[in-house]
Parts: sequence; C-alpha cells; structure tokens
Amino acid sequence: MSKLGERRHRHDAFFLRAKRDGYAARSIYKLEEIDQRHHVLRVGASVLDLGCRPGSWMQYARKVIGPTAALVGIDRQPLEVTIPGARIIVGDIFDTKAADLLGDLVAFDVVLSDMAPDTSGIRTVDQARSETLFERALELALELSAPGGNFVGKLFMGPAFQELVTRCRTEFQRVALVKPAGTRKESIEQYVVALGRRRR
Repeated sequence: MSKLGERRHRHDAFFLRAKRDGYAARSIYKLEEIDQRHHVLRVGASVLDLGCRPGSWMQYARKVIGPTAALVGIDRQPLEVTIPGARIIVGDIFDTKAADLLGDLVAFDVVLSDMAPDTSGIRTVDQARSETLFERALELALELSAPGGNFVGKLFMGPAFQELVTRCRTEFQRVALVKPAGTRKESIEQYVVALGRRRR
C-alpha cells in the first residue's frame, strides 16, 4: 500500500469522528458498541484497563461509570490525555503485581484489555503474541474481578483462539464474540466479551 493509501486507511470515518468528539483514538467506538450491545459497564463500577494507552477506553469508561467510581489503567508508556480521577500505572502487565493494580480496592467489577502486540507482519507470530497478551489479561481478570464481574479482551484469531474462548466460558456465565463496526475489514481481531464471573 502506498503512503497516501496508508494515510487514508488510518484517517477513516472513525478516526475523524474521534478527533471531532475529542477522544484519544478511534477505538473508543469499539468499546461503545460492545457496551451498548452487552452492558459491560454500569454506573459506580470499578474498572481496570490493561494496556490503557492512548486512553480512549478510559475516557469512555469514565463517562459511563461516573466521576467518582474507581478507574485504574496500566500501560508501558504514560498517557498523553488526562482521565479525571483515574489512577495510571506505568509498567508492564507481566511484571506488575495484582496488589499494585488493586491498590485500596478489594476487586474490580470490570477488566478491559484492548492490548495488541507489536505486529511483525508474520501472521503466526502475531497470533501467538496476541494469545499471550490475552491469556495474561484473562489471568488478571480471574484474579482481580469480583463475582459477577465482566471481562472484555481483544484476541487475534489463531490456533489457540477456541481454547481461550472455551476457558472464558468455564469461568464466566455468558461469553460473546464481537467484531465491532470500527474494526478494519481485513483485521483478524475479535473481542471476547465475558460476563458474570462465576464464584471461585
């Protein structure tokens, strides 16, 4: 694809809409669609956003859960946008302890992960990296979420896709697979929406 084509590809209607609405990224509309369809978030819910940069999912979560609900995000790089009342941790999810994510909280009501690997262009490599990120996100969700809690994670379709979805089905009461309208047509990403964490 030419540089001009790449620029047009990136600057699509969702990109322009996000810029107009003051959001950090076009991915805001993926979470919005998921939430409107499956009611992942609610007023007062405590939320953890894994891989929170550039911050659009946190912006949307803050709007839904309200100004005083607990909102925590972690990313390897600091955010360039301000999320009122949020606690932002700069770190790696593979090195950060669960207690550091919780802080003063007992558990999270919702765990979100829009994490994607640094893509290599080699499909099998990118799939494997995505599966590793998703598996870690799921581990943290299972460790940190309250009974009845919800989890949303991005996952590239690959060899371990069904195995990971099946694991979600054993741990949550309801699981749905969503490819939001904001996802590019050629993308192999799906969102696993897992609702109602079963009691341990």
